[in-house]
Amino acid sequence: MSEHKRDFLPSLVGSMSEGAAGNPTVEMVEAAFRHHDLHYRYVNMEVASNRLPDAIKGARALGFKGFNCSIPHKVAVIPHLDGLGESAAIMGAVNCVVKRDDRFIGENTDGKGFLESLKSVISPEGQHIVLLGAGGAARAIAVELALAGAGKISVINRSPDRGKELCQLINDQLEVVSSYTPWEKSYKITPDTDVLVNATSIGLYDGTAPLAIDLETLNPSTIVADVIFNPAETWLIRNARRIGCTALDGLGMIVNQGITSVAYWTGLRPDQSIMRNAVEKALRLE
Repeated sequence: MSEHKRDFLPSLVGSMSEGAAGNPTVEMVEAAFRHHDLHYRYVNMEVASNRLPDAIKGARALGFKGFNCSIPHKVAVIPHLDGLGESAAIMGAVNCVVKRDDRFIGENTDGKGFLESLKSVISPEGQHIVLLGAGGAARAIAVELALAGAGKISVINRSPDRGKELCQLINDQLEVVSSYTPWEKSYKITPDTDVLVNATSIGLYDGTAPLAIDLETLNPSTIVADVIFNPAETWLIRNARRIGCTALDGLGMIVNQGITSVAYWTGLRPDQSIMRNAVEKALRLE
């Protein structure tokens, strides 16, 4: 190898068939490396669940600076790491591994990406957050918002078990008031809602897919955010803007996730516009 070897940052994507070409995360991170002249490469790799331990051993042996994990590896990777960051330990899931002092430390940038996007328009401190959904995205977002000082987190979900479990986690481990409301028929948004977040997969690849919410109860002063990044303008975002709400699309979340990961790996916080442009190009949103 040459003296100026590149550090490899592989993306462990389990058994998913998605290749590197056109992958928005790959395009985004590689664009940041090129723009800042960083001698790194981000490689998308398929790793079957039963080969995950071997893949991590290989990453250690090859001197990787870190890697991303996606489903189904976010929980399975934990026993093979040397430690966890604060939010990753609370939510019990890892999507970003960072090499620190020759140790692999698991972090979670899902909620951090959302938090940075939200902070571009409002501080979460003391705010009443209403979360639609109680899956992995909702869990990550709730943990980061609670750590950032959110005043109250309301979880709206069809499954009582998952909804109550998330509320219990928030109440017990984060000392933030959280309550569960069953998502029945058309959810009426309470007047004290400061931030409404769609943390479900509804709307992914379908900008016309509606959420079961009563739009007449949506106050123009409420900030509305969606985790869906493709399409960038979902049914929720489009209607929120029509009503006069400040709306945050899912692209902000995915871009800020990438920024946080690159900063972890390289120590440099990359240019946001470069990364967003790369995502938009990969998704053909230009």
